Amino acid sequence: FPWGTGRMLVFWDQKLAFLATPKTGSTAIAAALESLAALSIQRPPVLKHTTVMRFHRFLGPYLQVASGQEFQVCALMRHPRDWLSSWYRFRQRDDLPDARRSTLNVSFDEFVQAWCSDTPPDFAAVGSQAQFLKPRNGKGVDHLFRYEAIEDFVHFLEDRLGCEIILPRLNVSPPGATELSPATEARLHDFARADFDLYTAIR
Repeated sequence: FPWGTGRMLVFWDQKLAFLATPKTGSTAIAAALESLAALSIQRPPVLKHTTVMRFHRFLGPYLQVASGQEFQVCALMRHPRDWLSSWYRFRQRDDLPDARRSTLNVSFDEFVQAWCSDTPPDFAAVGSQAQFLKPRNGKGVDHLFRYEAIEDFVHFLEDRLGCEIILPRLNVSPPGATELSPATEARLHDFARADFDLYTAIR
């Protein structure tokens, strides 16, 4: 899974863990809340963007043993098309360290077509949110919010943490053209059905 600059946060007293789904504002959340967290995992990438399955297999049980209580999990999910659009625009930057991941000479339609394959090329290998948020043995995300309604997530955190939260705008993808042909749009919805179903199910 390709990782961004967000990080996982653990709030000890509140028995709450925030898992940083890439490209869902986790960088801004970390900047606003890191000082309140008992644990902030910044590196390596595989740890700071711990998936739901890995949390429930490894970190969750350890936190439960150490504290005597089970931790709840919260996370954000972005609309699947917009999530891909953010990755595409993020990789349009001139200063991308790995040229193989660049989308500078690729249209968004080509990017999505490449993503909708069993072995996507480097520039389209961004994983999926359904993969990141997939439950383990029935344990998933206790509190899942839509990125597009991030104010609901902020209110939830304010209630749990007992403080006002103001999110900065950080790591925002640059603007860019993100049109899709009807055929590619249809293929995306078919290929990413798990992502769309999960997003639709968020209350």
